Amino acid sequence: MQAVLAAAFMRDGFVTVPDVLGIEECITALAEVQGWSGNGPGSRHLLSLPWCRQLAAQLREVNGLAALIPESHIAVQCTYFEKSRDTNWLVALHQDMGIAVRERIEHPALTGWSIKEETHFVQPPRHVLEQLVAVRLHLDDCGADDGPLRVVPGSHNMGVMDGTRAAEVRNERGEVSCLVAVGAALVIRPLLLHASSKATGSSRRRVLHFLFGPAHLPYGLDWAATTGWV
Repeated sequence: MQAVLAAAFMRDGFVTVPDVLGIEECITALAEVQGWSGNGPGSRHLLSLPWCRQLAAQLREVNGLAALIPESHIAVQCTYFEKSRDTNWLVALHQDMGIAVRERIEHPALTGWSIKEETHFVQPPRHVLEQLVAVRLHLDDCGADDGPLRVVPGSHNMGVMDGTRAAEVRNERGEVSCLVAVGAALVIRPLLLHASSKATGSSRRRVLHFLFGPAHLPYGLDWAATTGWV
């Protein structure tokens, strides 16, 4: 199984790993999220919480995921997403190119600086982004009506693209809707072209989006998270 998943991940830039968490574990994770007094859906700072760091460590040991996350990688961010009729949005075709770092460093290779939730974000060069692994842990079933992620297979190997080139690649390669069962994880390369539509059903799509990356960054950068490395 691990070899098959690893080969598909390398080729397509995404893969779904089933049964990462059981139903009771998903309920427990949801209770932790709902009991948190942070910034709610969209917050990027869940790794500051002990239960979230413990869950990140648990993910590394899951059969299937272990082959996709390099041993030298650490969890560097976790974001909570909740999509429903009440918290609904669409996301245009894009690549995830910003990473959260401790402070701003002036270097010609570092671009796109911004501040979100009092944290510095920067776009590093392609060779850094290509190392990252995102694990989207689904705490609900995500069906066709729940605003699933739509991805363009193989686009993670094509470098950083502007909007025009991204649309061309999608037209050439087509896109796949990622329908994911509760407790499963959708693992993607952040440079994979992806988008999502608004939810049209009555259910909720709640996801914990973990990002794993190398422990040490180039150019004098440090990850924004400073405690509880896992």
